[in-house]
Amino acid sequence: MVPPAATASPQRATRRTSNSSAKATRSSTAGKPTVGDFAKAFDAIVDNVTKVIRGKEEVVRLSLAAVMCEGHVLFEDLPGTGKSMLARALSVSMNASNARVQCTPDLLPGDITGSSILDQRKGEFEFKPGPIFNSILLVDEINRASPKTQSALLEAMAERRVTADGRTYDLPRPFVVLATQNPIEQGGTFPLPEAQVDRFLFKLSMGYLSRDNELDVMFENGVDLPIDELTPVTDTDDVSDLIRYAATNVQTSKEVGYYIVDLIHGTRSDPAIAVGASPRASIAMLKASRVLAASDGRLEVYPDDVRAIASAVLAHRIVLKPEAVLRGEGVHGALDRVVGAVKPPLSVRS
Repeated sequence: MVPPAATASPQRATRRTSNSSAKATRSSTAGKPTVGDFAKAFDAIVDNVTKVIRGKEEVVRLSLAAVMCEGHVLFEDLPGTGKSMLARALSVSMNASNARVQCTPDLLPGDITGSSILDQRKGEFEFKPGPIFNSILLVDEINRASPKTQSALLEAMAERRVTADGRTYDLPRPFVVLATQNPIEQGGTFPLPEAQVDRFLFKLSMGYLSRDNELDVMFENGVDLPIDELTPVTDTDDVSDLIRYAATNVQTSKEVGYYIVDLIHGTRSDPAIAVGASPRASIAMLKASRVLAASDGRLEVYPDDVRAIASAVLAHRIVLKPEAVLRGEGVHGALDRVVGAVKPPLSVRS
């Protein structure tokens, strides 16, 4: 028999104890946050993470926006660019539990979700939660896991719960999957199916550092890791309040709503695109643009918010026609054409 507290215990068991710095900063968002509180907390987390992740503020902001949307991020990037460090820095800044899964072909679904183990003293099976029961889960080289293991993430990513042995276990809030895949060394990998790729809110790339930033990182990491000195600036209770605030208080006019829908429809009618964005993309764009507006201290979404996240939301959701690929056309070029063809509204008032 599974104990009644099985749904909550994984998070309590893995979350770090809140220290004084986290407690000191959460008073501004405790209770009923304002849009000013949201922008202040958002910037505080970004500033804290950029102490470790140098020269990548835009990626940090978009990754945090995904957390505030309770969305998931797929990083397609070369090794050693800071993806794992970014996941760790985000979790430390929010005082959130975190775990890392290194995917290999022999990784089993139970290695991620957990499994029931016989307790010989009690003579009954007890569910032992897996690493998925953490607020920030880094799934490294996801395309090296077998399709069966990849599919184990689907329910968790979409429903934020895990079903095992006929029982359902809720995941902590917030819950975000940061998955990585390398664009090189594709031998022995299992490409993600479109259904799973579509479940990621953003597809991002860290990219290489500039000359000066790489010099700073080289010296800073030469002795000790700067992340070991990073401290929380908020906690998951405050983050949950901010997630609800952005979803319920930031307004989107009908004009901006139609602008989002027209962009999505534009991907379906472009002559170079074989498969356009799904309806899930319009929902993702709405959620992300609300968070961007709140992070800027606004209670209303502007067309600029939509354009700012268009590539991150849409690039992994469209498939080019073979003839377009042969012409040397790229996904981002097609998206630039779609965004340029759709006129933004002159007024954002409903």
